[in-house]
Amino acid sequence: MSADDLSSHRALAEHYGQQATQAPTSLDAFWMPFSANRQFKAAPRLLASASGMYYKDVEGREILDATAGLWCCNAGHARPRIVEAVKKQIETLDFAPNFQMSSPLPFVLAERLAELTPGNLNHVFFTNSGSESVDSALKIAIAYHRARGEGQRTRLIGREKGYHGVGFGGISVGGLPNNRKWFGPGLPGVDHLRHTLDIGRNAFSKGLPEYGIELAEDLERMVALHDASTIAAVIIEPISGSAGVVIPPQGYLQRIREICDKYGIVLIFDEVITGFGRIGDAFGAQRFGVTPDVITAAKGITNGCIPMGAVFLSDAIHDAFMQGPDNAIDLFHGYTYSGHPMACAAALATLDTYAEENLFQRARDLEGYWQAGIHSLRGLPNVIDIRNYGLIGAIELAPRPGAPGARAYDAFVHAFHHGGLLTRVTGDVIALSPPLIAEKAHIDRIFEALADALRASA
Repeated sequence: MSADDLSSHRALAEHYGQQATQAPTSLDAFWMPFSANRQFKAAPRLLASASGMYYKDVEGREILDATAGLWCCNAGHARPRIVEAVKKQIETLDFAPNFQMSSPLPFVLAERLAELTPGNLNHVFFTNSGSESVDSALKIAIAYHRARGEGQRTRLIGREKGYHGVGFGGISVGGLPNNRKWFGPGLPGVDHLRHTLDIGRNAFSKGLPEYGIELAEDLERMVALHDASTIAAVIIEPISGSAGVVIPPQGYLQRIREICDKYGIVLIFDEVITGFGRIGDAFGAQRFGVTPDVITAAKGITNGCIPMGAVFLSDAIHDAFMQGPDNAIDLFHGYTYSGHPMACAAALATLDTYAEENLFQRARDLEGYWQAGIHSLRGLPNVIDIRNYGLIGAIELAPRPGAPGARAYDAFVHAFHHGGLLTRVTGDVIALSPPLIAEKAHIDRIFEALADALRASA
C-alpha cells in the first residue's frame, strides 16, 4: 500500500469511526422499533462502542451489559475470532447468491450446526432473523404434510404470551396482544394454548416451577375441537422471553411432545433466545430432554454481529421434499440473503469461540451463583416474583395503579444512568440475560445496581 493509499485508508477509517461513535445531529428520521420514540428522543441513550461485557455510550460512559445486547451477544462483544473472520470474508467474498448457486461457507456452517442439534435434526435452512425463521418453519410444516398427502393439515397452534417474531405468521401464532391487535386478524386457522405463568402458585420458583403440567392437556382439547387431521404444527418457546421470562413447569414440554407424537403433529421449538448456550446446552431441547421436529434459531448464531437465522429440520421432514424429478425445485421458499457468506463467516467464528471457551458449560457453572444473586432481590419494594433458569432471569414488579409498565421502566432508566447497567424491560418485568463470559463480580454488580434501582423506583 502506497503512502497516499495508506493516508486515504486512515482518513476513511477516521471518518467512519467518528460517524459511528458521535451523537447524531438529528434523531427525527429513524423510526425506532418497539420503542416509545418521543420519550426516547427527549432523553436518548446512545451506545457507541462495545468490548467484552461492556458498552460505552456516546459520552464515553461504561455500561455493563446484563442483556447480551438483545438476548444475542452470548459470547460478549467484539470477540477477536469473530472480528477477524468478518474482516477476512468481506475482502474475499462479500455476497454470493444461493438460488441455484452457492459458495462454500453455507455448507460448512450447516454441517457444524447439525453436530450441535439434538436427535436427527440434521438439515439447516438459513434465514436472516428469528421472525423469518418462524415464518419459514410454519410454511415448511404445512408443506411437509402436503408432501405426505395430508394437505388438509393447515391449522397452527401457538400459545398465549408466546412471541414468535413480527411476520404475519409469527404474530398469528404468537400471543402478545400488543403485537397482534394493530395488524388485523392475522392468518386464519390458528388457535392458542393457555400460557403457563402462574404467580399465584409458582412465585419465586428457583428453576422449573412445580405447578402447571396439566396445562399441556390444552393440546388434547384442541385436538378434540379441531380434529388432529387438520393440525399441522404446534410452536412453543421452551422459555418465553418477550413475555417476561416464562419458565415451563416440570414435565410440561415432555407432555406436549407425547401428544404431538400421538397425533402426528409437527412440534416446533422456537429457540431464538434459548439457543446457543443460554441455558447451559446448545439448545433448550437438550437441557429439557425433549427433541422437537423443528427448531428455529437466530441471535446467538452469529453472536448478534450480523443478522442471521436458521431452521433445523428432522430427516423425516427434509426427506419428504426430496421426491420427484431431480431437477424439480423442492421448496419454493427462500431469501436473497439466505446463507449470506458474511453471516456464515461470523457464525463459524462464533461457534469456534463458544467451543474454545466452553461457554455452554460456563452457563451451567454460573447458574447457581446467578440464581442466588437474583433471588437476593426478594423482599425489595414491589417485587412480586422472581424467575430464573440457566443464565436467564426476570424480576416482576407490581404495577403502579393506572400506570402499567412505568415502575419497571423507571428502574431500567435509573439502572442505566446511575448504575451503568443495561437491562431489558417488558411490561413490569425486568428481564436479564448476560453474556456467557460473565464473571461472578459482574453478577454481583448487576444485582447491586438493580437493588438500588428498585428502591429508587418504589
